[in-house]
Amino acid sequence: MRVAYVFSTSGQTIDYILGDMILPQLEAGEHRVDVAGMFFFHDNTFALRAGDPLGERLAAVAEEQDILLMLCDQCATRRGLAEKVGTYDSGRDRYEARNVVEGTVVGCFPELYEALSANPPDQVITL
Repeated sequence: MRVAYVFSTSGQTIDYILGDMILPQLEAGEHRVDVAGMFFFHDNTFALRAGDPLGERLAAVAEEQDILLMLCDQCATRRGLAEKVGTYDSGRDRYEARNVVEGTVVGCFPELYEALSANPPDQVITL
């Protein structure tokens, strides 16, 4: 089974659920499902700042296991983790990640859907 995680709840979600539960399982190869991607909202975007210990661990696992790491474009921009670099053909603004761990991309739901479409998850879990 393939899952995708959406981290939308602020507070202890990132440190506790991702940092102490999900990530150690992924690192040990014991998560028991394939993770297609992780989408981060609000202050959860800070977990993927360059140099953040949790983010650096997550980036290493994401590269090894081909996991999409995506920040909400508006959330990342408001926190200095992305900037506008143009527009899509649809006219929507396009953003690029800045000062984040390797492999992180920025987008909105249309980009998330496109990125996951080649091998979509069976379930999406919002935390």
